[in-house]
Amino acid sequence: MKTALQFKLSQQLALTPQLQQSIRLLQLSTLELNQEIEQMLAENPLLEREDDPLGTYLSIAPNGSLDGPRSASGDDLGATPAESAQAGTGDDASPDAGSDMASSEGGLDDSFSEWGHDSGTRSQNDDEDEREYAQVGSVGVSLAEHLRDQLAGTRVSRRDRALVELLIDELDGDGMLLTSAEEFHQALPEELEIDESEVAAALKLLQSFDPAGVAARDLRECLMLQLAQPASHPPEVLALARTLVAEHLELLAAKDFVRLKRMLQCGDDLLRRAQALIRSLNPRPGSRFARDDAGYVVPDVVVKRTRAGWVASLNPDVMPKLRVNTMYADILRRNRGAAAGNLSGPLQEARWLIKNINQRFETILRVSQAIVERQRGFFSHGAVAMRPLVLREIADTLGLHESTISRVTTQKFMLTPNGTFELKYFFGSHVATDTGGAASSTAIRALIKQLIGSEEARRPLSDSQIADLLGEQGFVVARRTVAKYRESLRIPAVAQRKSL
Repeated sequence: MKTALQFKLSQQLALTPQLQQSIRLLQLSTLELNQEIEQMLAENPLLEREDDPLGTYLSIAPNGSLDGPRSASGDDLGATPAESAQAGTGDDASPDAGSDMASSEGGLDDSFSEWGHDSGTRSQNDDEDEREYAQVGSVGVSLAEHLRDQLAGTRVSRRDRALVELLIDELDGDGMLLTSAEEFHQALPEELEIDESEVAAALKLLQSFDPAGVAARDLRECLMLQLAQPASHPPEVLALARTLVAEHLELLAAKDFVRLKRMLQCGDDLLRRAQALIRSLNPRPGSRFARDDAGYVVPDVVVKRTRAGWVASLNPDVMPKLRVNTMYADILRRNRGAAAGNLSGPLQEARWLIKNINQRFETILRVSQAIVERQRGFFSHGAVAMRPLVLREIADTLGLHESTISRVTTQKFMLTPNGTFELKYFFGSHVATDTGGAASSTAIRALIKQLIGSEEARRPLSDSQIADLLGEQGFVVARRTVAKYRESLRIPAVAQRKSL
């Protein structure tokens, strides 16, 4: 085989580092974006926040002396307008060197006024009761700590106390015992010579602690332990509830009330009261001791109604305020030669990051406004007025690619008068109508939820009946489609929704 050299012309699309960063920032959520910015702030000395509390008071001049905050909006790397004009006359001037940097506000006199007379006047006039103090989150007590506190106040032997503590360690987060008494006894060392009756006594002692139902081995035992507690219920209701839990829990879960009334020889009113008593019990007695922190969503876009209609605007609380450090900008402006070579790279990275972040929020706003214009019915009338929408429709309108729209709508949230929703919520498939049109699947789900919410409790609507009711309103929906939408809404089947 003979080797040879060949020349070939071809076109190839290459992603520049700036474009790669822009794509990565676009698909990040607000939390991930803040983490990315914090990392860049730690790595790049030329990047800083405009809302830095120390930046509004003092700054360090290039000669090392303390000075007031300098403006970073000059045309020549943070220089003042007069200095920029002088620098622009030189041969090495760069007219667009600082075009992407934001300006810092305030001056030396304002800074001293905040430190001095004004702050003292405010501190004298403010009322002591109206001051804002830092809020400290309360630290809850875990289930194991709660049970051990009760054990400490119980007069038992050291042997029984050790057994109860071992049983506490076997509980899960719901307060249920993970192992049976037999398995627990077999796992104990044989040299301790612990009898099964001792384990049973320790388990009984633990089950007498608060909360009621703790250390149960299954749901039936958990409910029976709670029904064994003194309560102000009529004896006949309490007796029927215990019978239902002990012998007919499966039929009660299936809501087979006809069979239950025939087997227990009871009326509707007594069975209804016993069922209400069982439903008031807690199948997870240890859940109230869980330390799960509630998650909060900060919207990226806020939609408000104005005289011109529904308008989307960016949430200023999630927009980072970044700028190039003025001290390093002055150093680069005064030293254009090789001495500033080590800072030219970080400067370019800082300018890229600021520009890409601004472009990210601009794209989010454009996409959000396009969604608002097409879903005006949702903002005015709710989910029942949602129209079908796909990514391609927004992409064609804005002249963007579908992948860009997908990145923008992922983990970005919009605050509306109807609640906070992810941008992807406004996109969905369509369902045909009898007039040849199309309706959004989100609107169909909202209609199904309304129909089930207004149904009669004794005779709930089946999936076929819901499909017929939707057909009367002009929506062509099959029974299987209704079942799929109902399950996506986490609504139980017709047999599970039936009540006395």
